[in-house]
Amino acid sequence: MSDLATIADRVEIEALRGEHLDATMVGDYDRFASLFTNDAVWRIPFADVELTGRNGIRAGIERMQAAWEFWVQNSHAGTIQLDGDTASGREYIFEIGRQRNGRSVVMYGVFSDRYQRTQDGWKFTERVLEPRYLDTTPLTGIPPQGSWDDH
Repeated sequence: MSDLATIADRVEIEALRGEHLDATMVGDYDRFASLFTNDAVWRIPFADVELTGRNGIRAGIERMQAAWEFWVQNSHAGTIQLDGDTASGREYIFEIGRQRNGRSVVMYGVFSDRYQRTQDGWKFTERVLEPRYLDTTPLTGIPPQGSWDDH
């Protein structure tokens, strides 16, 4: 991995994955959709979700995020395998939140990805989320409001 181009590709793909998380957390759905190729697919099989194309992915993420009272996701570095202008990889995640219907979720999962180098940089062509652990026991906490002294 001493080749500077290889290092740059890996850094750019890590940045892409970071943008994916950040865009979701701050509700920037246009930026989120821009991280995918025009014909990309984003799947969450255990939730029976399959979104296709930038427009479908953008509409889907906004619809799904609207279902949450609060939601936090953290990512952990995985792998990247480069193959010219394409690559594949995995990223590990932890998420916790409560949906507006009262259902709580604590999940550890893995994203399995495919990437494509484009004229605008690396983009997702496929992103698949699979849980490794799922707990729907009701959460007892709440999002902080006011100062820490209030709790």
